Amino acid sequence: MSLDSETFELLLATLRRFVAERLRPLEDRVDREDEVPDEIVGEMREMGLFGLSIPEEYGGLGLSMSEEVRVALELGRTTPAFRSVFGTNVGIGSQGLVMAGSDAQKAEWLPRIARGEVITSFALTEPGAGSDSASVETKAVRDGNVYRLSGTKRYITNADKASLFTVMARTGGPGAKGVSAFLVPADLPGLSVGLPEKKMGQQGAHVCDVIFDDVAVPAANRLGEEGEGFKVAMRVLDRGRLHISAVCVGIAERLIADAVSYASERKQFGRPIADFQLVQAMIADSKTETMAAKALVLEVAAQKDAGEAITMEAAAAKYFASETVGRVADRTVQIYGGAGYIADYGVERLYRDVRLFRIYEGTSQVQQLVIARETLKRGG
Repeated sequence: MSLDSETFELLLATLRRFVAERLRPLEDRVDREDEVPDEIVGEMREMGLFGLSIPEEYGGLGLSMSEEVRVALELGRTTPAFRSVFGTNVGIGSQGLVMAGSDAQKAEWLPRIARGEVITSFALTEPGAGSDSASVETKAVRDGNVYRLSGTKRYITNADKASLFTVMARTGGPGAKGVSAFLVPADLPGLSVGLPEKKMGQQGAHVCDVIFDDVAVPAANRLGEEGEGFKVAMRVLDRGRLHISAVCVGIAERLIADAVSYASERKQFGRPIADFQLVQAMIADSKTETMAAKALVLEVAAQKDAGEAITMEAAAAKYFASETVGRVADRTVQIYGGAGYIADYGVERLYRDVRLFRIYEGTSQVQQLVIARETLKRGG
């Protein structure tokens, strides 16, 4: 599904104004207070941003992947904390339900997720399971018509705001085939959420531990069959990696615009530093790499919309785009010089913010392994 072109272009124009006029002026405040203002969250709900990827039949906008990445490009032009407010509803927190949920599960949850009444979260990572996601230790033991969940999840985005978790837990033996997925309401007895972690960047986007102490989850809340959880998680991550890739490109474009503006105004030796060839070289490298990353993201999104498998392609896009935005942020700080190290200019904030992109949704090293594995499997 997708919107007609006129409606979608109107959505992009509205979002572009929202980012420029409402979000960017609040970046310093969000970084300082580690919280996105409630009125902004309300405006996001009214715009339908919580339901971008939820099918239209459940009240969402039902965007195609190509449309979703174009939205993510616009959202990249401000601090990524704003996108994180609804990012789990659009991506990893809801897509397991969209892909593998029963009709009853979808009818119960998706309309409220699309409206932003329910905030979702994706609970996979644990103290001993991150990149090695098939080794989750949280247990789900069948007890009649419930599963009893016990274990701890770590660094869970939006956990303190979430009212529904998609939880990966072990129902069988070791390895990927022993993992199952569950929809776990946050108000079930025995479920508790830790305090938000203090982080390097992306203030306003919270991550917390989630503790399951013999939580009784109805068997009807299992997503798919027993042992299908890892497969669900990997499909969710394919889409999530592509979305994050587009955000990386959007931020890189923002940083380039900031660098060009500053270099055109800042004077040294009697002329703008934009006149100096070594500054131009940094701008040229940043622009070229960002253009390449954008082309890759748009191509892979089109492949997904065409129904093609994109595990390798999504990993390549995420690897290249996240590494690119890291280099662009570093060069932008260099172009700003001493000012780039000063909080008032905002560049150091974005420098801190983008560092996470090379870690979550799978580290760059994990993406390399996925790319190599899939390339070898396909015979080059």
